[in-house]
Amino acid sequence: IEMDYRGSLDIMRTLQGESIDYDAVWPASSLWLTAGDTQYRVKHAQSISITPVVFGIRQGLAEELGFVGTEVSVSDLLSAIQAGELEFCMTSATQSNSGCSAYIGFLYALLGNPDVITSESLQTPGLSEQITQLLSGVDRSSGSSDWLKDMFLEGDYDAMVNYECLVIQANQELEAQGREPLYVVYPTDGLTIADSPLAYVDQGDGEKEELFLKLQEYLLSADTQNAIQRTGRRSSYTGVNEENRDVFREDWGLQPDRVLSPIRMPAADVLQECLNMYQTDFKKPSLSVYCLDYSGSMEGEGNEQLVNAMEQLLIQENARQNYLQASEDEVNILIPFSGSVIDTYTAVGAGSEIENLYDTVRKQEVGGGTDMYKAAIQGLSMLKEYDLSQYTPAIILLTDGQSGGSFEDFTQAYEELGAEVPVFSIMFGDADETQLQQLADYTNARVFDGRENLTEAFRSVRGYN
Repeated sequence: IEMDYRGSLDIMRTLQGESIDYDAVWPASSLWLTAGDTQYRVKHAQSISITPVVFGIRQGLAEELGFVGTEVSVSDLLSAIQAGELEFCMTSATQSNSGCSAYIGFLYALLGNPDVITSESLQTPGLSEQITQLLSGVDRSSGSSDWLKDMFLEGDYDAMVNYECLVIQANQELEAQGREPLYVVYPTDGLTIADSPLAYVDQGDGEKEELFLKLQEYLLSADTQNAIQRTGRRSSYTGVNEENRDVFREDWGLQPDRVLSPIRMPAADVLQECLNMYQTDFKKPSLSVYCLDYSGSMEGEGNEQLVNAMEQLLIQENARQNYLQASEDEVNILIPFSGSVIDTYTAVGAGSEIENLYDTVRKQEVGGGTDMYKAAIQGLSMLKEYDLSQYTPAIILLTDGQSGGSFEDFTQAYEELGAEVPVFSIMFGDADETQLQQLADYTNARVFDGRENLTEAFRSVRGYN
């Protein structure tokens, strides 16, 4: 069995393609099968495990908020956010299933639990204001649920929205470190479920189909299901096995006997509308600083790949295809560099300014040495002009070589900024992974590998803010 790990939205897009280079798909939720399999090539879909999307809130804070031992609604969570008492980490609704599921659950609850969310209901007066306020509580974003958990463990945050199974894993690590655990809150009126369906892509190969069914049968066997449950994933909507109750600890707020009643997900066209509205209207605006390497070693193919990658982000028609389009309040800063900073450019909003940045990227000449630290320090300096609490800020750094300059100068500038801004790096060419990882570790970010597909790396990192 060869596994290729992709996000659920990527799996949806794969299913929508003319040809599918896979024999099976395994997204986090059936939602992505329904939305992607428009040509009806998928069969034998079976849920392998179930995990609800929950709030994990620092135990002491959950007690202060009055959330311990009681049912908590989405409006209770919204009230805590409006009062400035609750901030949380969450994956992007347009890039990750856990973020998307939570967001749809929020909409469902704020609309008063309709049978199903429709295009008309999204225009309900007051909805836009409420969901925007709720999402203003997001203090760090991510394009991956697993990485969100890792980021949470490395940082100092009060809460995260994530899968129940990943909150369990986080608590096991927090307890091992002697740190305060998270208390699990199930939003009563907006609970969404990841049902993890494994499905066969029918390409007319009977032998492969038989092998697939054997794999599925193994995964659904009693022993395997029990082993899966030990990882914190449920195998039914009506509770967990007696021998696994110790994993679903009630002192952490987990409810092993809870009967899970998932909400009904919207139709594919309405889901698409929800995701576009999240990206352009509802989520906290991004503040992205692109520090791009134009040193001599980028000449030729490297520069071509950079220009093509930025075209996918800055030209809004392209960005829209991956739900990465800009909002009206978004800020994009471009800092081309070589041995020093070449210049700085700023674009606000989703109009011509951001597309003009692409022209700048395209026309910028290549040459000189490499000092990524100077570019990152310039980015930090420019961020001082903004109220970062109103944005999801990030520095996105691309380099293809070993950098001169000083990491210590960067750390000094970072401390002077006095705010947490992740520095995501994209490794390219002969870039020094050690230097990039050092920046990522220091700012609780991560390094992306752009050597095989630079465009894909930029798309991925853009999904993190």
